[in-house]
Amino acid sequence: MARSKSSQGWLKEHFADPYVKMAQKDGYRSRASYKLLEIQEKDRILRPGNTVIDLGAAPGGWSQVTSRVLGEKGRLIASDILEMDSIPDVTFIQGDFTEEAVLAQILEAVGNNPVDLVISDMAPNMSGVKTADQARAMYLCELALDLAGRVLRPGGDFLIKIFQGEGFDVYHKQVREMFEKVQMRKPLSSRDRSREQYLLARGFRGAQD
Repeated sequence: MARSKSSQGWLKEHFADPYVKMAQKDGYRSRASYKLLEIQEKDRILRPGNTVIDLGAAPGGWSQVTSRVLGEKGRLIASDILEMDSIPDVTFIQGDFTEEAVLAQILEAVGNNPVDLVISDMAPNMSGVKTADQARAMYLCELALDLAGRVLRPGGDFLIKIFQGEGFDVYHKQVREMFEKVQMRKPLSSRDRSREQYLLARGFRGAQD
């Protein structure tokens, strides 16, 4: 079957992408690894020995970066609806994070251990209908924030992919109420044409009654 012009254009862009080439050279599974590496370089959110949850982890680019920093004493719980090839010392839970049963598995894996950081590079399958896609993206962000509020230790951090649009301002306000400091990041490795940004919230105030 002949490829469409749009898919040919994407493939050309993909293979010409310097971050794709770097990922192949450095042994990372995706160019997304460099988004987290840039944020880590600037903000130092990952530390050896930390306990971290990685949502929307497949194919594993962020989990690779995280596990390398955490080292043997760290703990990483990763989850995605898609399969992910195993990474040493990473607990992977496959399933739809929006389902109670999968959320319960994540919480069970955490146990009574306080979590230092929740990271999420999740995005819904885009339909091309902007309002519907934005609503789905914000729904995932809300669920991730709810999980963070349940598992983070006081002083813990939260990093999430987010798209500006309907629901963003309300969400941003909600995060500010839960954390001491909230900043926006747009890594150089994030494509210019992408509306994605990363919201970094630091200093969790503790579970709200």
